[in-house]
Amino acid sequence: MSTLEARPAAGSTPDAARGGGSAPLEQVVDTARYPLSSPESDTMRSVIDRAGRELRTQGCTVLRDFVRPELREHLRRECAALAPQAHYDVETVNAYNIAVDSRLAEDHPGRIAVDRGNAFVARDRIPGEALISRLYTNEWFREFVARCFELPRLHELADPLSGLVLNVVRPGMEHPWHFDTNEFTVSMLTQEPESGGVFEYCPNIRTVEQENLDDVRDVLTGRGESLVRRLTLRPGDLQLFKGRYSLHRVSPVEGAADRHSAIFAYSERPGVIGSPARTRQLFGRVLPEHLAAEEGRARAVRVDQLLD
Repeated sequence: MSTLEARPAAGSTPDAARGGGSAPLEQVVDTARYPLSSPESDTMRSVIDRAGRELRTQGCTVLRDFVRPELREHLRRECAALAPQAHYDVETVNAYNIAVDSRLAEDHPGRIAVDRGNAFVARDRIPGEALISRLYTNEWFREFVARCFELPRLHELADPLSGLVLNVVRPGMEHPWHFDTNEFTVSMLTQEPESGGVFEYCPNIRTVEQENLDDVRDVLTGRGESLVRRLTLRPGDLQLFKGRYSLHRVSPVEGAADRHSAIFAYSERPGVIGSPARTRQLFGRVLPEHLAAEEGRARAVRVDQLLD
């Protein structure tokens, strides 16, 4: 990975960074429920303790009405206006995000291939004044997320395209069952579909030591209903999720409306930039930053020996 670290623009101050630029946090977040700028308050300690406990035991937590409820429609309209800029691609995938022609045993769940309709609006298409941008760049928000995941610190991605994205799932499409490469994900639904588009997951279906292939196969073939949990998400709810060990999907979207969700990508290390191949797949283009990072990319250190 590149060792370049994203730094504040010239003339910025620590206070400005904590405020996410010129927009006060109170204009976006319901700070009565989530007083991010008072991290040691009893209210915030309670929120963080609950989130951390649910992430440890269930791999997922939802912070309801994180964005002020009166801003839900504004949030929806803002992101809906960006959605037509999404790069759209259909690819054949499996749950492990590895090549579908990989050499695997005949009954291995990685041999089950499905189509995924990806559509992502890249960060450089999202205005800095948008609500999701204000959140992503806010230092209080980033510190809060780190504490919920019980991490010492998080960094914005240095990647100019994938740090903050809007995911668009069109009617008739889905995000099929898969594991994440990253250990954690931060996301926010911004537009509900008319029906379908439900977030479904299997908490801790695998571990660092064990793939648990039989359980994964049961879910992929429709026999593992008892392992599946479902979440009803509303625009403005913040979802924190450990997707490396929990199989998950967004079920097929039905009706006339897209499903939109913002994905806030952070890393425990500074300077993270995606590979040119994956970047082109997601956004249909690469930038000089991706090519430069690839030239000096060191072999990534894995936290486990799982398939993907």
